Amino acid sequence: MAHSEHLSPYLSFTREEWRQLRNSTPLPLTEEELVKLRGINEKISLEEVSEIYLPLSRLLNLYVASSQDAYRATKTFLGHPNEKVPYIIGIAGSVAVGKSTTARILQTLLSRWPNHPKVDLVTTDGFLYPNRILEERGLMKRKGFPESYDIRRLLQFLYDVKSGQPEVTAPVYSHLAYDILPNEVQVIRQPDIVIVEGLNVLQTGESEQRNGRYIPQLFVSDFFDFSIYVDAKEEDIARWYVERFKVLQRTAFSNPASYFHRYADLSEEEAEETAMGIWREINGRNLRRNILPTKWRAHLILEKGPNHFIQGVKLRKL
Repeated sequence: MAHSEHLSPYLSFTREEWRQLRNSTPLPLTEEELVKLRGINEKISLEEVSEIYLPLSRLLNLYVASSQDAYRATKTFLGHPNEKVPYIIGIAGSVAVGKSTTARILQTLLSRWPNHPKVDLVTTDGFLYPNRILEERGLMKRKGFPESYDIRRLLQFLYDVKSGQPEVTAPVYSHLAYDILPNEVQVIRQPDIVIVEGLNVLQTGESEQRNGRYIPQLFVSDFFDFSIYVDAKEEDIARWYVERFKVLQRTAFSNPASYFHRYADLSEEEAEETAMGIWREINGRNLRRNILPTKWRAHLILEKGPNHFIQGVKLRKL
């Protein structure tokens, strides 16, 4: 652990220092499984999983076990069982930074620990307003900004999960249609862990004031037991976004059902210009204004280098 940041609220680890915290935890993942978990244009390797994500899964396993011990202590104190509720992990970060891949890998690793085998993954994309509402409100070019989400519905979902409801549903988003699927839901049935992944899950928003009084507000992160921010330099994320756009142009966009089918026939130069335009107008602005300012609210920060590999880890002090 580096000592130069002893006055920081975080403990800082180099990749090598973090790797040593694996503590002989076995790797329960094969190359074939990893291929299915990788995001578009990401080159994450089993070595990366072993050195970064296995130590992280071990840390989270210890935290979840502590939470389970607290549940048993409360049960003993009350003299009867209370509702056991899921441990919730939030994962935040920019578009194209790799947070979805991080979420999928952690879901797989955590589900292979014997004391919490049931792990669900929910993306906040499902809580975006449908396109028809975004169009009515003039928000289609601000999709992914805080105001494009049905925050009340997301908060109610998290409230129900943390209340121990036996069954909770979340809306489903299609990246192909670029819209909410009206007749589909994801059903959550009291898992051991719920991972919530999204752009703005660590945002607090502005305080509401009525008659000169501040009104207490509830935030998405209030329901998190642990939170992770996937970080990288903006120039690297922008490059990854453009590279991903060009891959999608050759693959998913060629599907006539794709919302972005109109981009399928662009030349390589036109595709790059279009992607950079979208980044400058939407994703870059959202990163700077809404996402990056929430980084220091996370319990743990994964710091990526230009090659998508994790270079360092910051863990908030208790």
